[in-house]
Amino acid sequence: MTKIVITGGTGRFGNVLKKHKTNHKLFFPTKNQLNILNIKNIKKYFKKNNPKILIHLAGLSRPMKLHETNIHKSIDLNIIGTANITKVCAEYNVKLIYFSTNYVYQGTKGNYLETDPVLPVNNYAWSKLGGEASVQLYKNSLILRLSMTERPFVHKKAFANVKNSFLYHDEVVKILFKLIKSKGIINVGGKTQSIFTFAKKTKKDVKKKSGNKFLPKNPSMNIEKLNKIMKW
Repeated sequence: MTKIVITGGTGRFGNVLKKHKTNHKLFFPTKNQLNILNIKNIKKYFKKNNPKILIHLAGLSRPMKLHETNIHKSIDLNIIGTANITKVCAEYNVKLIYFSTNYVYQGTKGNYLETDPVLPVNNYAWSKLGGEASVQLYKNSLILRLSMTERPFVHKKAFANVKNSFLYHDEVVKILFKLIKSKGIINVGGKTQSIFTFAKKTKKDVKKKSGNKFLPKNPSMNIEKLNKIMKW
């Protein structure tokens, strides 16, 4: 049984993760118990609970526009907070698994490999790439570039002219614990299709809309590396 700490456990994915049965011992500290902006606080929590793995979910995601209008918060939570977590994980030799995004890819051609160049088109993706930069310095780590969302699709409209590799949160949870021994970078996603086509499967009345300047047109990922690990 491995002790695994999950930051951001009260978020959308964290709430799905809490319901998943596993042989590992999972800890879901509150923001007061583990404050990613306070290194002394992080160290105190590590000393008390002695985790072997930390899954870093905590950060700022939606609404996407907030990263354009409040860069202070975006930098603090997604870059500085991740750097703090990385520093303490390195000091205590705790394996770090960082949840990034496929939006770090430029999103013009799709089918991106983990080794392809990255060039975000929005501040959210830049903030997640900033987090990746610190995690990359620590070799006992795994970066997951994810394309995931809630089940069922939550929005009333979905982009018909934007392609992606979405999986639902519950599908990612089933994959996650089979990846915890891996290191480096792994793309985690599903079939490449328009967001509208994906959404239609769980929200029959979803309406079509067109993409905007904040979204890459096709950040879909090549998941051959994931397929090999999962033996699909």
